[in-house]
Amino acid sequence: MTVEAAGAILAGVLSGSLALFAFGGDSIVELLSSIAVLAHLRTENENKGSERKTKRTETATVLLLILLIPIIGLAASYAYFTGAKPESSVFGIIIAACAVIIMPVLWFEKRRIGREAKCLPLTVDSSESAACFLMSTALLAALLANYLWGLWWIDYVATVIILILLAREAGESVKQMRAERQKAMF
Repeated sequence: MTVEAAGAILAGVLSGSLALFAFGGDSIVELLSSIAVLAHLRTENENKGSERKTKRTETATVLLLILLIPIIGLAASYAYFTGAKPESSVFGIIIAACAVIIMPVLWFEKRRIGREAKCLPLTVDSSESAACFLMSTALLAALLANYLWGLWWIDYVATVIILILLAREAGESVKQMRAERQKAMF
């Protein structure tokens, strides 16, 4: 994930692709979320029943996802109004293609383990992997369209798709977190 984040951001900066930059930002959020979940799992093994730490980790993972939305939205608005035209990026295509292959595996495995272990933070984290898979698919399509046919404007379309997917995943994560907390109350 670190390579994906750094590579996508670097490729985004070099090519002027906001969609690549947004994807790299999401990769950073996913990396931070995974670190938070890992820290939670380590703490949970040492201190069984640490309900407060579980809730903090759940909240942190959801907030990281939510915070990415305005960052990408503001960057997209700035790029659009300044007339930025992204160039094609072979490096970006390679990163997106790798993510399209790897993310479904991470998504399903995190979800499976999260459900088996009854670990909501890991299940929420799996939602971020699902969003990353969908984003990488949109990104790959946009990068290929720009590379093959010079359709630079498709980068903006991919960015909007990424924002919509992020908002959807953030909303689902909030619902899931609320539902789990309501279950715990009763």
